[in-house]
Amino acid sequence: MKKISILGSTGSVGTQTLQVIEQFPEEFQVVSLAAGKNISLFKEQIKKFKPLFVAVYSDKEKDELAKELEKENIQIEIFSGQKGLLEIATASENELLIVAISGTASLAPTYKAIQAKISIALACKEVLVAAGSLIMAEAKKNGVSILPIDSEHAALKQCLASVKEDSALVQKVILTASGGPFWKLPKSEFKDITVEMALKHPNWTMGSKITIDSATMMNKGLEVIEAHHFYGLEYEKIKVLFHPQSVVHALAEFVDGNMIAQMGPHDMRFPIQYALTYPKKLCPDWARLNLAKVAKLEFYEPDFDKFPLLRLAYETGEKGGSAPVIMNASNEAAVSLFLRKKIKFLDIYKIVQEAVDNHVFLSNPTIEHIIRLDHLVKDEIFAAYE
Repeated sequence: MKKISILGSTGSVGTQTLQVIEQFPEEFQVVSLAAGKNISLFKEQIKKFKPLFVAVYSDKEKDELAKELEKENIQIEIFSGQKGLLEIATASENELLIVAISGTASLAPTYKAIQAKISIALACKEVLVAAGSLIMAEAKKNGVSILPIDSEHAALKQCLASVKEDSALVQKVILTASGGPFWKLPKSEFKDITVEMALKHPNWTMGSKITIDSATMMNKGLEVIEAHHFYGLEYEKIKVLFHPQSVVHALAEFVDGNMIAQMGPHDMRFPIQYALTYPKKLCPDWARLNLAKVAKLEFYEPDFDKFPLLRLAYETGEKGGSAPVIMNASNEAAVSLFLRKKIKFLDIYKIVQEAVDNHVFLSNPTIEHIIRLDHLVKDEIFAAYE
């Protein structure tokens, strides 16, 4: 049995990861779980999967969970805060750590888990965006594998398997995007976009932060930077196409002109299962893709003027250093403000662009620098708008 811990078990990816584990109970053992503030769901997960220990957001949630578990006569060690995440991430029992917390809160736990020689299944884009060079170098140093959970990067890994991920044989790769809810909306109407409108993704069921990122196309921009770090690809080889059917998740074109595409249902359990079982192939009891019912596959070039954050992601990725850190941190803050209706949709881009333009560039930030910079940028933005 593969021994697994999950950071973010009550979120979208976390709950679907547990569905995969439940589908194959003979394959996995849950060592530990970390959650935020959804104590009622977390209690049910603890009862069902019986982890050895758990962690929650803060001491307040720790006390609440302890009282709930006491009613069920469940005794288990409970950690809290950043210390709790580190305890879960570095547990000696772990064979695979699922990183499913959005944002840079998962950066330090991921880094420490790699140093503890624990393999990673990564759903959190921000880890590689903010610290990709450091994370991948540390993984190589410790002989640790980092597997993508993102549907596009899991798809790309399967496409590139035919050339053993040799980037010299790759002409280009294409990450597909549904286009989100606004790719057909005239730019002149973006000023009227509400939180409720932005949270209605046409194809995928995801957490609120990533859903807003999909509406601004920042999500695809983050994936471009991820692809650079995952597969060592130059940015000019990484392309994006809108594909409203969300059937083709990624494509790879090789130097000989041949192209491979990976297709599947828009169901996150498939890429999650791929990461959990890799390199094995298991047979889940979920709906499969029926190409005859798809009828057509459409692809369109993205409009960078309409979605300027996608262009900005390419620019900051190319620049490297602290630039992606600033972009990512300011975007996290701006999305949080938008979700709480403190700013308008178009303000997200303005805040991110201003932060990138005004920051003092660091060419080789350490993990400590990145974490401090991340907090500093967010604090400044929140202070200005709250």
